[in-house]
Amino acid sequence: MQQTSTSAPQATTTHAKIAIIGSGFAGLGLAIQLRRRGEHDFIVLERAGDVGGTWRDNTYPGAACDIQSHLYSFSFRPNPDWSRVYATQPEIHAYLQEASIDEGVQPHITFDAELLSCTWQVGAANWALETSAGSFTADFVVTAAGHLSDPKLPNITGLEKFERPMFHSAQWDHSFEPEGKRIGVIGSGASGIQIVPKLAKIAGQLTVFQRSAPYIIPRMDHEYTTAQKSMFRRMPETAQALRDELFWGNEARFPQRRGIADFIAKIETTALDHLAAQVPEVELRDKLTPDYMIGCKRILISNDYYPTFRRDNVALETSGIVEVRERSIITNDGEIELDALVLGTGFEAADLPITHRIFDEDGRSMAESWTSGGAAYACSTVAGYPNLFIMNGPNSGLGAGSIIYVVESQIQYILGALEFMDSTGASTIEIPQHAQDKFVAAIDERAADTVWLNGGCYSWYVDHRYGRLTTVWPDFMTRFRRESGRFKPDEYLVDGKLVDSPRRLKSVSV
Repeated sequence: MQQTSTSAPQATTTHAKIAIIGSGFAGLGLAIQLRRRGEHDFIVLERAGDVGGTWRDNTYPGAACDIQSHLYSFSFRPNPDWSRVYATQPEIHAYLQEASIDEGVQPHITFDAELLSCTWQVGAANWALETSAGSFTADFVVTAAGHLSDPKLPNITGLEKFERPMFHSAQWDHSFEPEGKRIGVIGSGASGIQIVPKLAKIAGQLTVFQRSAPYIIPRMDHEYTTAQKSMFRRMPETAQALRDELFWGNEARFPQRRGIADFIAKIETTALDHLAAQVPEVELRDKLTPDYMIGCKRILISNDYYPTFRRDNVALETSGIVEVRERSIITNDGEIELDALVLGTGFEAADLPITHRIFDEDGRSMAESWTSGGAAYACSTVAGYPNLFIMNGPNSGLGAGSIIYVVESQIQYILGALEFMDSTGASTIEIPQHAQDKFVAAIDERAADTVWLNGGCYSWYVDHRYGRLTTVWPDFMTRFRRESGRFKPDEYLVDGKLVDSPRRLKSVSV
């Protein structure tokens, strides 16, 4: 799809009231709502050459969403023409491209503008942003880079020595021809279980290196009929009713994550029955059986992953990788020759790379300020970093449900804050450290008895440097919106002072 916004480096510094970093669901959603409210003084800085975030980058074979399409889309921009229950990557990417054009956001985007640094200038009361496309300043900055934007490479001895094609699932090499090749796939997470069935059909030999087996439940997927799509288009209330049903169905799954026995037993039975039905061989089934509490890691959905291991050209390797050599992998069971290696090893979700590029007035990065892992007030603002909001930052991910609900909650919060600043004429707003600490302590208390911390697994939900749950929200989605979707100024320092009494009682919601 044709991109119309600028990408050439700027010779001078460009100023905007608001700078949004990233153009995935979060960045685009905020930009759309700003436009709809008549705000035009904003820019979107995108490091790539197109919008879409993770749905632009992840183009591997079989890439698709594991949240239902009518829920995994903007509530304010429904799509009656979703082709199936679980949309594929090209369809989701096209949805975001179309939204950016139809909503007039494209002229605000500077493409090929990777953020190099973002520094608070206390004298000017604004942010100075250095990018690969030039210099910018902004009164307010919103980081919308997301949890799933920077690939994480495995810490395996000798990985850099591998001489044959090797790439991360989020950086798929489409020049690679897998037909007849001996291919290794490291990882059996959400990307891995989609890639493996596709590669198995054309590879000469496929070896899956599994460190920990995932829980997998059936994928209840089907195409929408022409009649159904016509109904959604003619009667939007039917699409909304479906969205509501899907939302509450996902919301009802949260007690599983609190380790409530009846809920755990039910979903575990579903997963293990699915495994038993698709893998009758006991030895293979044992290798594919998880050894931790369900929900500790992401529960996956697939109908074709398990059957793939019954193919003659597919092997499951669970003995552990010792090292990678120029043309092979050494495991505890021997050597496996490979023609190519695919890394389905996830993303830098806990230690967000963008936080190493955001600096306070003293030059301290946000990553350095997080001495015990990611922390933010209302999951959106960080002490010491005025006029800055984080989307998809600390404790804003979900273990069950659609992240779009969280994104829209944060959009509401940020719009409320911006409206408050406009109404007061204030220059700066900042959350004090004590208020942030109190909010984060309440999150930690709720996280303490969840399966994410007590389920006996190693997952990207937890910052294992500090043993804290920093990636996902440890409560119902509705409580997230109640606590973090409605801006209240009373905890904030505005122009360096606590809000006065009349405003202290004011709550802004958009």
